[in-house]
Amino acid sequence: MNKIMVIGVSAGAGKSTFARELGVRTGLPVHHLDAHFWNAGWVESTPEEFIEKTAILLREKEWIIDGNYSATFEMRAAEADTMIYLELPLRVCLYRVLKRWVSNLGHTRPDMPESCEEKMDKEFLSFIIRTYATRKVKMRHRLQQFEEARPGNRSIILRGKRQIEGFLDTFPVMKGGFSE
Repeated sequence: MNKIMVIGVSAGAGKSTFARELGVRTGLPVHHLDAHFWNAGWVESTPEEFIEKTAILLREKEWIIDGNYSATFEMRAAEADTMIYLELPLRVCLYRVLKRWVSNLGHTRPDMPESCEEKMDKEFLSFIIRTYATRKVKMRHRLQQFEEARPGNRSIILRGKRQIEGFLDTFPVMKGGFSE
């Protein structure tokens, strides 16, 4: 595992937190696609800018990249050797999104660019609810395609806190590292 994609069924699945912890345990550099897609003040990158930013990350010898972002999914999958998919229940994802919002109200999350203070709106919550079931099917299909694309590609599905913690526990915490 040298080039790892961390994807999830929805916002709130825990992609960024998981990627950070996996980075601590493996020593691999972690990149959050949210920090590359969004510019200060919640301004979206243009498609060309985002593709170029992602291409630069992919040139690294080793990485963990978290985020779903369909625009760069195929180019990341073509370089990755491992895809880790977090599939938590919808109620857990919604709870985590709301908890994240309350916890970071008036602040910028560590996986976001400066001046992107945490925000919430009903359209975002509605999007999560409306797309959850179809995303589940789509992500499972993407995992299958990834495994079939090249010998040695590995996909891992983690469906809950216990499975996530069990997987992370297979990696010792790096010397000088910490666990959240």
